[in-house]
Amino acid sequence: MASDEAAVSVLPATSGPAIVSGELKKWHKVTLSFTGPATSESATPNPFTDYRLNVTFTHPATGKSYIVPGYYAADGNAANTSATSGNIWRVHFAPDETGAWTYLASFRSGTNIATDTAAGTSAGFFDASAGNFSIAATDKSGTDFRGKGRLDYVGKHHLRFAETGEYFMKAGVDAPENLLAYQDFDGDFKTDGQGDTYIKAWTAHVADWQSGDPVWQGTKGKGLIGAINYLASEGLNAFSFLTMNINGDDKNVFPYSSYGECVRLDVSKLDQWEMVFEHGTKKGMHLHFKTQEIENQNLLDGGDLGNQRKLYYRELMARFGHHPALNWNLGEECTATTTRKKSWAQYFHDNDPYKHPIVIHNTTSVLHKELLGSASKLTGFSLQLNASDFTDMFTMTKDYIDDSAATGRPWVVACDEPGDSQYSLRPDSDSGAATSHTNARKNAIWGNIMAGGAGCEYYFGYALAHSDLTCQDFRSRNAFWDYCRYALQFLDANDVPFQEMRNQNSLVSGNGNNANRCLAKTGQSYLVQLHSGGTHTLNLSGASGQFTVKWLNPRTGATVTRPNITGGGSVSLGSPPDTTTQDWIVFVQTSSAGPTNTAPLVNAGPDKSATLSGTSVGIPPHRHRHR
Repeated sequence: MASDEAAVSVLPATSGPAIVSGELKKWHKVTLSFTGPATSESATPNPFTDYRLNVTFTHPATGKSYIVPGYYAADGNAANTSATSGNIWRVHFAPDETGAWTYLASFRSGTNIATDTAAGTSAGFFDASAGNFSIAATDKSGTDFRGKGRLDYVGKHHLRFAETGEYFMKAGVDAPENLLAYQDFDGDFKTDGQGDTYIKAWTAHVADWQSGDPVWQGTKGKGLIGAINYLASEGLNAFSFLTMNINGDDKNVFPYSSYGECVRLDVSKLDQWEMVFEHGTKKGMHLHFKTQEIENQNLLDGGDLGNQRKLYYRELMARFGHHPALNWNLGEECTATTTRKKSWAQYFHDNDPYKHPIVIHNTTSVLHKELLGSASKLTGFSLQLNASDFTDMFTMTKDYIDDSAATGRPWVVACDEPGDSQYSLRPDSDSGAATSHTNARKNAIWGNIMAGGAGCEYYFGYALAHSDLTCQDFRSRNAFWDYCRYALQFLDANDVPFQEMRNQNSLVSGNGNNANRCLAKTGQSYLVQLHSGGTHTLNLSGASGQFTVKWLNPRTGATVTRPNITGGGSVSLGSPPDTTTQDWIVFVQTSSAGPTNTAPLVNAGPDKSATLSGTSVGIPPHRHRHR
């Protein structure tokens, strides 16, 4: 494997039997490997169900303590060896403090002990062994999430990075749902007669792989790793994937050793998944774990929270829960009973040491509002919509935001499947792409933001090339990703405090659903969307003093700074700099600067150029820092 961590860092001073590896830094993946019983994926007793490894990590200086689940790792290098047997047991930990940490291992045995809270019987070997290690400060910066810290739910409508305090606005891909149906992963899913035609090579992105990026077994992985590189290069910050679709449309993605299995894991395949997720974290990609689609919600334990489902959830948390930015989605198009949904969410909450966000996906008739507030451990919502022009985005997003806020437990509301099921976000080559992309820009990207939402992941439909099941080339929608990047860059570059703002459309003239909109922190910050340009007013009667004015052309990324305006009444925003009937974004913010009187002359055209006299103009560079 080639990566920036290829040379494993082992702490010599560690006491106890664990080999401690990884970068021993805050928010990084620190791995403890133990030598335990030699066994295999197919052995009896079952190494996945009949052994339980938990490690308690304690930070003496603060008193913080985390119980982190571990897992069976075969020979400890299964991604490269395809091993199905071995004697290595492993746990990953993401420390949130610098300095000294201690660990205490619990290794127990017994029938189904992995999903049982009972003490069980000591499995010997390293049970009750202890040790220590020291953690340095993170040295990562830029988009690497290991420099930003864990992305936490903090009781607001947006998630916050624990290290930097920045709030997160998402823009990424919801498709293909079978992203992990990849030919370079181990497993017989590629030839088992179940959905074999959907297997992906990701050939179009092999050229995006770069020297030093991870591979396994020599040269495998370049296509999918390259795909993540491409998404990151476009300024996107999220991708999603099903982790189980045995009974779904694709039938190729599952953590198990074979299609008909549900209590024995494929260790090497999961290690290879981890290499992909790890690269995503380094590239600033939020990981959206969609744990099942509707066809699978009754597969494990008939839908109940039994040993099979608990094992599935536990293995996801043990192998991947250390990543700083992820959410657990209980199910795509979920129609399970309220009792089941509550129990699933509770299990994640109780057993995930990092308390990552927990979300759920709706259908047209099952809206999950009985789970709001203290009724469940959900922290957010993963919206699915239906309008082909994305015009249902604003109202649906705002509805969940308002209803959750009313309970005293605001939900983080993202839309992870906007548009209709047939076409949704059309590929660039389609004759309807220009209209589709315009509607998605105006109604999806900005409709969600202006409602107070947390961003979107984009769905590709089922009827066109590069669909939700067949896509292997994210460049198929290359033209649209620019619009996402412009939005994120504008929010970031101008420090728009969206986490403190709420929708107040009545403050702007010409307002309404799919008309002009306003997101505001009254008296301080106002973000206005002019849906079709024009000259409009902003009600600043509740504010006083001077306000700066900056315009964004959401079609080109060009920004124009206009003369200050004065609060105290209804104030004209002026006319758009050009293309006066197109959509524009205006950011109005308090300023101590005095008014200026020189009218600017602007030409901000579709070539992303802008010239200006009497004030300033900016063109965002092709980069993104997460807010």
